[in-house]
Amino acid sequence: MINPTKLFNLSDYLEIFVRRIWYIIIPFVIIMIAAASYAVLAPKKYLASTTILVTPQKVPVDFVRPTITARIEDRLQSIGQEIMSRTRLELIISEFRLYSEEAKTLAREEIIEKLREDIQVKIRGNEGYFTISYSGKDPKIVTMVANKLASLFIEENLKYREQLAQGTTEFLGVELAATKVKLIEQENAVTAFKRQFMNELPEQRDTNLSLLGKFQTDHQRISENLRSAQDRKLVIQKQLTEMKKMMASLQKMENPKEEKILPTSSSTSTETLSPALPKAKIKNPNVAELDQLKKSLKDLQVKYTEKHPDIQVTKKRIADLEKIIAAGMPEGEREEEKVASASMKVSPPSTPAKEKSEEKNETDLFTKEMEGQLAANDFEIERLKKEDSNIRAKIVEYSKRIDNAPLRELTMIALNRDYTNTKETYQSLLRKSTESQTAESLERRQKGEQFKVIDPARIPEKPFRPNIPKIILMGFLAGIFSGFGLAFFKEQWDRSFKDAEDVETTLGLKVLANIPKIEISKA
Repeated sequence: MINPTKLFNLSDYLEIFVRRIWYIIIPFVIIMIAAASYAVLAPKKYLASTTILVTPQKVPVDFVRPTITARIEDRLQSIGQEIMSRTRLELIISEFRLYSEEAKTLAREEIIEKLREDIQVKIRGNEGYFTISYSGKDPKIVTMVANKLASLFIEENLKYREQLAQGTTEFLGVELAATKVKLIEQENAVTAFKRQFMNELPEQRDTNLSLLGKFQTDHQRISENLRSAQDRKLVIQKQLTEMKKMMASLQKMENPKEEKILPTSSSTSTETLSPALPKAKIKNPNVAELDQLKKSLKDLQVKYTEKHPDIQVTKKRIADLEKIIAAGMPEGEREEEKVASASMKVSPPSTPAKEKSEEKNETDLFTKEMEGQLAANDFEIERLKKEDSNIRAKIVEYSKRIDNAPLRELTMIALNRDYTNTKETYQSLLRKSTESQTAESLERRQKGEQFKVIDPARIPEKPFRPNIPKIILMGFLAGIFSGFGLAFFKEQWDRSFKDAEDVETTLGLKVLANIPKIEISKA
């Protein structure tokens, strides 16, 4: 174009259109012929689709909690990868004899890749369904392949859910068994610790304190009884000594040539045996002990029941003393009579020999009784000493238990903490394992979430490709744009003069006149 600043009107455009008409028509016709030829000669491909609905779990989630919580999109991606694997696709190709012509020129991998391209999975996650499509040359084969893919998706979903539920159950079972073993070990550790330190545990502290107080009380009581027994021993020994002195005096009185010697006490003159004195009153020590034991029994009966060991021991001791006293002085005055008779027999020198012999025999019996009481008292002292030694050992033992209780408590807290944590973990795993087994049973019975075909693939009535109307329309538009584009470029590159304005612009000269185009009419 010589004059690019020229303003065009409708007549100018019409003139250009007429002048470049063949540049518009020829590309348009060529492109239209090519589009029509492609639409007619291109291989026809058919498309078959199957719609699968994702049905929810048939049992309420509140009753059975599912083990599969992944989104449907994620599961479809996983299932799709499994189905689109080379092994599965090779089985489909072999079963339906797909791409038999392409197999002559293409490799096995290329054929599998072509099958992957012809399969389409469209997920409608919000609507709760998805579609599986397959395109091919044979409408019947296309339909069968689409239905086969749908069945594979359904089977793989069931298998995937069952395997996942089974894997979850197996994992929880292994963890549960390991936790149970650990729990049993910790239970055995706690039991062994309690068995080893049975009497030093924190929960036995109050019992140990109570028993320690009881043993201390028993120690005090036994100490008092031991002192009383020792005091009784001194009294009996003193009385026995005096009796021996009295017996020696009686022997001297039997010999008339010997001078009468009255025995005197080493400690006090009130107990001296003489003819002028009244009968000596010697108190039996068992009676004093019996009185003390009866008082102790009353105190114990106020504190404890009749079955208490202390009450039983005290009653037994009282019964033993009563038997001893009953055997030694039946009427409670045997000792006084013996002492009085012995003193009466010493003083009068004119007593007959028979009376002296009887007095001597009674003195011998009383002496033997006193020696028996002394031996019994010694035995009682030994018994009290042994009992006191045992009580002291018990006091030391229970004091040690109370002192060790805080240390055992710290160890017990650590053992119980680990045991409690393991027990909670075991109970949680047991609950999850039970739920997992229920969910696995649900999947086995196909009561969980499932894929259901709601629109199976049907034999397509018309090809999916090529789309003839679309190709013709695209060819028409491409021809128009190509023709007008070629005409536009041809007009732009044209350097010839078309009117006077082009001459004036190019040459800079004024045009005086235009010679109109002379058309020769036909005769």
